[in-house]
Amino acid sequence: MDAMLERFAERAPVAVMARLGLQRAISAEWVNEVFERHSDTQYTRELLFSTVVDLMSLVALGLRPSLHAAAQKAYDLPVSITALYDKVNRVEPAVVQALVRGGAERLAPVMAPLRKGVAPSLPGWRVRIVDGNHLPASEKRLAPLRGFRGAALPGHSLVVFDPDAGLVTDLVPCEDGHASERGLLAPLLAASQPGELWIGDRLFCTRGAILSAHARGAAVLFRETSVNPNPTPVGRRRRIGRIETGVVYEQRVTIPTADGADVLELRRIELVLDTPTTGDETVIRLLTTLPATVRAPVIARLYRKRWTIEGLFGRLEAALHSEIRTLGYPRAALLAFGLAVVAFNVLTVIEAAIAAAHDLEAANIQVSTYYVADDVRCDYHGMLIAIAASAWAAFDDQSPTTLARTLRAVAAHVNPRTLRKHPRGPKKKPRKGYASGAAVRRHVATARVLRDGRIS
Repeated sequence: MDAMLERFAERAPVAVMARLGLQRAISAEWVNEVFERHSDTQYTRELLFSTVVDLMSLVALGLRPSLHAAAQKAYDLPVSITALYDKVNRVEPAVVQALVRGGAERLAPVMAPLRKGVAPSLPGWRVRIVDGNHLPASEKRLAPLRGFRGAALPGHSLVVFDPDAGLVTDLVPCEDGHASERGLLAPLLAASQPGELWIGDRLFCTRGAILSAHARGAAVLFRETSVNPNPTPVGRRRRIGRIETGVVYEQRVTIPTADGADVLELRRIELVLDTPTTGDETVIRLLTTLPATVRAPVIARLYRKRWTIEGLFGRLEAALHSEIRTLGYPRAALLAFGLAVVAFNVLTVIEAAIAAAHDLEAANIQVSTYYVADDVRCDYHGMLIAIAASAWAAFDDQSPTTLARTLRAVAAHVNPRTLRKHPRGPKKKPRKGYASGAAVRRHVATARVLRDGRIS
């Protein structure tokens, strides 16, 4: 290992691991190949797509506040900033999906040795949790939007998360902020594989989705709605037992096949909650095509894993710059979100390497994605200046297993206590009651209040 690189590995190990992870997930040569393969309307002239990805990755990681700032600092940018924005604004959703999907495929064999020994969510099944993520309203900088007082939505995405690998494995970007997420699920289920279990909320619980996955040999676990697919009960509701949150019941139900000539038998799992949800719901009904060998209490507990993807979206926005409101063009906003997802996967690999190198359970430490990303921001830029590009090239030929060992060796230099998560309960907003305008407009000098011990 290069002497300067070795010193950074000892003093700034998280930044070194981030560079190695990004190098494996979105190497320049591979990124350009993805662009050539999946782009239908754009082509490469002076500006390589890998340069665009490099600049946008700096923004996603929070190393630069905006694409304009990143481009202004890029002394070797071969085109004008206007030309850069023109390319970013026209990147097709298929390219974004290929970056996320391919990046996850490149990281998965590196992640596997680091998570060795972690119990699977459901033995014998590859779990896929699916959920939608709507980008927030963008600033109204585009000419047709100026003067519009409402919200301009730049699009949304359907995200697929593998809880056992800890990676976002797929992403379906959609430019239309008002389009239904259900329509985005169809191509994913049409390509599903035997042995996969797809978990989703009630939005995705449709007859078409269930039948599509079943035809491919995959199983589903969806929360049932009151309208669709409206299954027909064929057996009595049986009490199975109790889990931590309530009592579990099971019932056999059926739905008609696509041609209506036959029926598909499903299992309805009911969880009668001890405590109502925040929406005052007391019963959660689930529909699944899992075989009877998977017991109802296991299924009820398994559905709770769906909330991990909700937490993922929160960590993604807290740790990374995934929602850039200044990017008004839908394709630009979706590219930024897609690259933030790739960066999030890299941070997940870093966390896995730290967990593999240290006994976090014994130390009662949970690593915070926010603090990992903050560590990267502190040291990354200076590291790239100090270390020659040739020093990083030596890691290109490492096998996934060897790279995993390298990451684990670098992670041994991390002090996990500096990355500790500090979980707390939800803040309770105090009820302030009515106050007069005069009281609200009044101000005091804090130093005087502290000196006197009271507000005079």
